[in-house]
Amino acid sequence: MIRAFITCVTLFVAVPAWAEINIKEVTSPGGINAWLVEEPSIPFVALEIRFKGGTSLDAEGARGATNLMVGLLEEGTGDMDAQGFAKASEELAAQFGYDSHADAVSISARVLTENRDEALALLRKSLVAPSFPQDALDRVREQVLSGLRSDLKDPDKIAGARMAEIIYGDHPYGSAGEGTIESVTHLTREDMIAAHRGAMAKDRLFVGVVGDITAEELGPLLDTLLGDLPETGAPMPGDAVVDIMGGVDVVDFDTPQSVAAFAQNGIDRDDEDFFAAYVLNTILGGGGFESRLMEEVRVKRGLSYGVYSYIVLRDLANVYMGSVSSANDRVAQAIEVIQDEWALMAAEGPTEDEVEKAKALLTGAYPLRFDGNGSIATIMVAMQMDNMPIDYIATRNDKVDAVTVEDVKRVAGELLTPEKLQFVVVGKPEGL
Repeated sequence: MIRAFITCVTLFVAVPAWAEINIKEVTSPGGINAWLVEEPSIPFVALEIRFKGGTSLDAEGARGATNLMVGLLEEGTGDMDAQGFAKASEELAAQFGYDSHADAVSISARVLTENRDEALALLRKSLVAPSFPQDALDRVREQVLSGLRSDLKDPDKIAGARMAEIIYGDHPYGSAGEGTIESVTHLTREDMIAAHRGAMAKDRLFVGVVGDITAEELGPLLDTLLGDLPETGAPMPGDAVVDIMGGVDVVDFDTPQSVAAFAQNGIDRDDEDFFAAYVLNTILGGGGFESRLMEEVRVKRGLSYGVYSYIVLRDLANVYMGSVSSANDRVAQAIEVIQDEWALMAAEGPTEDEVEKAKALLTGAYPLRFDGNGSIATIMVAMQMDNMPIDYIATRNDKVDAVTVEDVKRVAGELLTPEKLQFVVVGKPEGL
C-alpha cells in the first residue's frame, strides 16, 4: 500500500500554480548548492541530481564505461548485493532512478517524509560507495551488449549513429555513449571505478528538490548524501567543431521503408535570437500537425506518417535536426519537399498568423510541464545546468510572447541554410 501511495503522489502530487512556484537557493554547510521548492501539503520529497559531463567523459579506449557504471550503481554496495538493495528500497517505499546521457549522469529519488533519512542513506550508499561486483558487471554488461546488437538492426539507430559521425567526427558526441560491442566487451571493474570517480564529483553537481522539506533541513541532508563524493572529476572535453556541409549520405539496409535524418548547424541556448528560433522551429517542423513540414509531406502528399524537426542543445555543440520515414520509392520526393520548405522559409519566413499560432502553442503547453514534484525538480536542475536565472519559470512565456514576425523572418534567413542541409538515409531508397 505504501508503494502504491508513493507511485500516486509521484504522478499526481498537488503543486503550486506554475507561475507561482517559489524557488529558494540553498547552500549546505559543506558548500553544496541546490534549488528548493517547499511543498508540505503531501509527505513526499522528490530529488533530481545531475553530474555534468556524462558519457562524454569516457576515457580513451573505454567507450561505454560511464553508461555501464551508472547501470551498476544499484547492483551492490558494501555487503549489500543487487537483491538486497532492491529489497531495502522497496521496504522503504523509495524509488530511485539512474541514467546517463551525453552531457550528464542523472539520479532521481522519490521518498516519503517518514522514511526520508533511511531512504536517502540507502541512496547515498549507491552513489558514494558502489561495489561493482563482478557478477553484476557481467550481467549488466550482457544487457548493454544485447541492446547494442539490437541497434545494429534498427534503421533509426543506424541513421543517428551515421549522422553523429558526420557532424561530430572524433569528438565524444560522434559515437554512442553506450559504447560499441568491442569496447563494452573489454570493460573491467577498474574501468567502472575510474568512470565513477571521473563522472560523479562535486565540481559538476546540480541538485533540485521539491516537496515536504525545509531549507534548514535540506542543507545538512545534502552534506550527508553527497558530501563524501570526490571534489573534482575527470576534465571536460572541449567543444565539438560543427561545420555541416550538406548532401545526402545513403546507408544500404534491407527494409521496405527508408529512414532519413537531416541536420544543419544550430543555435546556442544563450543566443539572443534563441526564442525566435524556437518559434521558427515550431512553425517549420516542431509543431506537430500544425507545422509546415507535416502539412506538405504528410497531409498534402501522403509521403510519410510523420516528419519532425527539433533544436538540439548540448553543452559542447548545437545542431538543428529532423527526421522522416517513407517508402523506398517515395523517400527521395519527401527529401525534396523538405529541402524546398527549408529554402522557402529561409527566403520568405513565416506569416504573422503562423507566428501567433506558434506562440500560443508554446505558451499554452508550458504550464503542462509542471505536473508533479518530480517534473519541477527536473526542470530546476535543467535550469541550473543551462545557467538560467532563478525566476526563469515566471518569465519564460513573456520571452516567447515578445517574439515578433519580423524577428522570426530575420532569424529564418540567418539560421536556415538549405544548401548545407545534410541527410542520412538508411534503407534502399530509389533515386538517391
